[in-house]
Amino acid sequence: MKNLLFLAALLLFWQVPAQQMFTSSQWQEDLSFLQHTVHKDYPFLFKKTTAAEFDKAVVELYTAIPQMQDHEILVGFARIVGMFKYGHTRVSFSESPIPYQQLPLNIYQYKDGTYINGAHKDYEALVGAKILEVEGKPINQVLEAIYPVVPAENDQFFKAWGGIYLVVPEVLHAQRVTETLKKKISFTLEKNGKTFKAEVNAGKPQHDYLEYGEIKPGTDWTGTRDQTNNPLYLKNLDKIYYFEYLPNEKALYVRHSQIQDDPDENIPAFYKRLFEFIDNNDVEKLVLDVRLNGGGNNYKNKPIVTGIIEHQKINQPGKFFVIIGRRTFSACQNLVNELDNYTNAIFVGEPTGENINFYGDNRRVELPNSKLPVYLSFAWWQDKPQWENADYTVPHLAVDMTFVDYSANKDPVLDTALNFSTDNFIIDPMGYLTQIFMDGNYELVATEAQRLVKDPTYKFFNFEAEFNKAAYQMLGSDQFEGALFVFEMNAKLFPESANTWDSLAEGYWKSGDLIKAKEYYNKAIQLDPDSATAKNSRAMLKKMEAEQ
Repeated sequence: MKNLLFLAALLLFWQVPAQQMFTSSQWQEDLSFLQHTVHKDYPFLFKKTTAAEFDKAVVELYTAIPQMQDHEILVGFARIVGMFKYGHTRVSFSESPIPYQQLPLNIYQYKDGTYINGAHKDYEALVGAKILEVEGKPINQVLEAIYPVVPAENDQFFKAWGGIYLVVPEVLHAQRVTETLKKKISFTLEKNGKTFKAEVNAGKPQHDYLEYGEIKPGTDWTGTRDQTNNPLYLKNLDKIYYFEYLPNEKALYVRHSQIQDDPDENIPAFYKRLFEFIDNNDVEKLVLDVRLNGGGNNYKNKPIVTGIIEHQKINQPGKFFVIIGRRTFSACQNLVNELDNYTNAIFVGEPTGENINFYGDNRRVELPNSKLPVYLSFAWWQDKPQWENADYTVPHLAVDMTFVDYSANKDPVLDTALNFSTDNFIIDPMGYLTQIFMDGNYELVATEAQRLVKDPTYKFFNFEAEFNKAAYQMLGSDQFEGALFVFEMNAKLFPESANTWDSLAEGYWKSGDLIKAKEYYNKAIQLDPDSATAKNSRAMLKKMEAEQ
């Protein structure tokens, strides 16, 4: 089976839908139909949200529909479906009966802020500007407002695709960034050290100005980069894949941006040629770059994975690098999983835009009155055990791009791979710390944990969650001393997290120290009184009182 190529689906987003109006009753009937269909045929999608939460949101939208404009209803449906948090499970704006507009801007979230990295020539002066506010609201607040509309698999997915929703005035109004539906949107921007305001007019949606998220040459759009001097990952974008030898580094660089056959050379032929080059030349490193790869047909991954396994020359720690990022999705996540399982790959860059195990392929469900297509995933792809599932694949070497790097055509991600040294590098932080713990050197565990948590190389590694999981495993087998040590260490490393104190409280409760348990449950409540963690802490305090 094939994972749908997500990039192609996103491009459809920009097609102009036919204008058509429906009564409130018709929209409500469509919503009820969707609700019934999900419960009947897709109940397995209730993994990240519950059936009760879904039904509550449906009731709220159903009640509000008579007071809503058509575009608000469309966005409301997108929010409902977005609750499942699987990128393949989505409402199709492009095939919707409700028209929408687009601001002629290309927006991207970098390490150092959210920038306009491309625009129609009419707004060329705005290219390179950092967005501070939209309609007088801080950009972070605006991004938070539109987040529920995006079928965001994780935060990386939102970083990759949230910008295409940010430039739709209908979304901005439905999410109350604007008070009314407006064609002209105001921005507060910063460029060349100066802050200024600009208004941008929305118009007919466009989709032919981008290629892998980049402004295509020869269009009416302008990008911020000099496209005559592209970095390797942005060269030859007319090809799905290509490779280039870097003699100074004795490295072979490969960009592979879809899990599909290139019209000029299929995947098996390309990788046969690539591995023959490795065999016959002085190649000490292989860098496989899939940071732009949105997926395709995961059955085509086999010659890539088996080829790496067979070539011991590069399938060694420190010789094989895989560059991943926010656009690494779908069938390419399968590839990443397989490379992680069966090779000595070192992952570099940002986390992927896909869960490790995920619901992929989808079916079109057409609502009876509006004919609005909703795509619901049905195929569960699991390449790793359930306990190894996570929001994304985390890179061993964390590197994220700044706007300054991007606009100057620099590639710090590739540079990190090419300049990698094994000195002081720990590919498995938890395995390393666990071994020290098993050796009984608790003091070294504490100092090394603090060092690793502060090291930007591991910035995407979720130390808090991993420490918590390890402590609970010990607690479950009555290893109270070890569990309390790790719970205490976690609370000291992440003192502003209510969850670390809640967990520490549970550790003391189960070990018999009720005084400290009460103290730390109360600390968790004080840190975040309205959170689910605080709710749990209050419930545990009541349970403790009832048992006394």
